[in-house]
Amino acid sequence: MRARHAVRVRRSRDGRHSLRKRLTLVNVVLMTIGVIAATAISLMGMRHYLLSAIDAELDSSRRSLGQAGITMEQVEALGAWALFRDKLAPQHSEQSLPDSGTVFVALRGGEPLSIAGYEPTERQRLLDRAVADPGSLARAAEPVDITIDGEPHRATATRLGDGTVVVMAASAEAVHGALKSALKLDLAVGTVLVALLGVLTMMEVRRRMRPLEDMVETASAIADGDLTRRVPPSCHSMLEVEQLRTALNTMLHQVESAYTTRERSAEQLRRFVADASHELRTPLAAIRGYLQLHERGMLRAEEERARAQERMNAETERMGHLVDELLTLARLDQGPELRFRQVDLSCLVRDAADDLRVQQPDRPVEVSAEGTLLVRADEPGLRQVVGNLLGNVRAHTPVDAAVRISLCRGDGTVTLRVADEGPGLCEADAARVFDRFFRASPGGAGGPGGPGGTGSGLGMAIVQGVVEAHGGGVSVETAPGKGLAVTVRLPAG
Repeated sequence: MRARHAVRVRRSRDGRHSLRKRLTLVNVVLMTIGVIAATAISLMGMRHYLLSAIDAELDSSRRSLGQAGITMEQVEALGAWALFRDKLAPQHSEQSLPDSGTVFVALRGGEPLSIAGYEPTERQRLLDRAVADPGSLARAAEPVDITIDGEPHRATATRLGDGTVVVMAASAEAVHGALKSALKLDLAVGTVLVALLGVLTMMEVRRRMRPLEDMVETASAIADGDLTRRVPPSCHSMLEVEQLRTALNTMLHQVESAYTTRERSAEQLRRFVADASHELRTPLAAIRGYLQLHERGMLRAEEERARAQERMNAETERMGHLVDELLTLARLDQGPELRFRQVDLSCLVRDAADDLRVQQPDRPVEVSAEGTLLVRADEPGLRQVVGNLLGNVRAHTPVDAAVRISLCRGDGTVTLRVADEGPGLCEADAARVFDRFFRASPGGAGGPGGPGGTGSGLGMAIVQGVVEAHGGGVSVETAPGKGLAVTVRLPAG
């Protein structure tokens, strides 16, 4: 929770907005634009439909007067007046509006005319003033918008037989009132929809963005040192988010593995340096001690000087052997370029077994490596592997303990097995048998460098390094009192 709070604090200080707010804002803006566009289109359609009904009334009256061909003199006659009233009467249709408020005025020379003794009314005079050019209006194909005393109208005109212009106008106030009511309703409904969309979007985005927040919390926890944290799965996550979670967990696993490997390598390096320092300090201390005795003249007898010389030579040889093994391990760690060629592993095994028989004639040695078995490998490296394995047997098992060496091929691998009948190792020592400078505990006799042995504890580490450099593997089978069996598997040549 502290990490999550810290992330929010940093975000607010930077003046940045969360992705959740941005997505909500974008949805609300798009919805608002959609509502406005839909409202505008619907009002335009509604206006066009209602005005079409009014225009149909005016066009019908205009055509009736134009087709009748009457004059103002005829209009003056009573019969003509009745006909005139009939022609001007609204012809209701399915598209006509009730009580459209139609007004007309007859004009000649730009002045309103009286009809049958009736003077033009105030409304008719307002209509005359609202129309700037009655002649142009009579020639127009469609009615036009005018305003009479602040009220919107649709107007058209026609010419009688004697040239008199009759201007007709129908009120559009009902249309504008209907449009205003529809606009208010659309705005109210649109506002509710936009608000509802904003709330639902915020809730849904919060739910969908929860996996990303888990990733932020996991990253913050890992930054604080908890490398075991992973992004938990979510039943509501989208495909892309789930793919990101899987990729992130894979990356975190690799980061944890790399960090663990680095820590283990650093710990091994520290232990390696400490053990190497300890191993080199012992022979150096012995050589220094004998040199100090010689300098002080305390080795007077020839026998004492010879023994001191012999001991210094032994310690020097031991130190040189240790340095050679350390150099070998250092080269293996650097990934050396091995010189691969066809090597007869059977010949190497038989040579090493013959050397062991010469060094310990009383030890029973059984070799199962008949014929020629070729592998593609580095010959010096394989000789060192076989030599170290038999060297461990020679140094850490009784001289009468039997050893069996077998070599076979199968499933694309070549298997070398060296088994002795020595005291074996306990489970704890067997788990560390490949560690550098490892020596078995006093209760686990028989291990590399075990009690009474002269090894440095690097032999099995070198075996493992060389075998892995060849792309193979090595394992041990042991138990207290049941001997030690080392199995080496190499790719077949």
